[in-house]
Amino acid sequence: MLWASPALPGSTHDLTAARRHGVIDALAEADVKCWADKAYQGAGRPVRAPLRGRRLKRWKRRHNSTHAKIRCLGEQAIATLKGWRLLRELRCSTNRITNIVKAVSFLPRLKLRLERTP
Repeated sequence: MLWASPALPGSTHDLTAARRHGVIDALAEADVKCWADKAYQGAGRPVRAPLRGRRLKRWKRRHNSTHAKIRCLGEQAIATLKGWRLLRELRCSTNRITNIVKAVSFLPRLKLRLERTP
């Protein structure tokens, strides 16, 4: 995880939150591609979203399958964060949540560093 945004109300759409925090523009400026879910349709050039539709042609299904394989790495990282009991049972001000998420996401990297030191 590279960045955690400040908390927004739960009813805020993902794409709206990404635009509000400047994520889409930052990706475009850095020329970094991002693989996202269907909620990000129309986000812009740097964001790759799967193709929509019920009866997709074979090449579109293949495209979506490849897209999902790339996205699964990010999804696994988010699942790891959600696995932390502290974050599942967090009951505090939303102003504090971002700092707690940043601290928790750093713990696995800290563990790796400690394991490598003799």
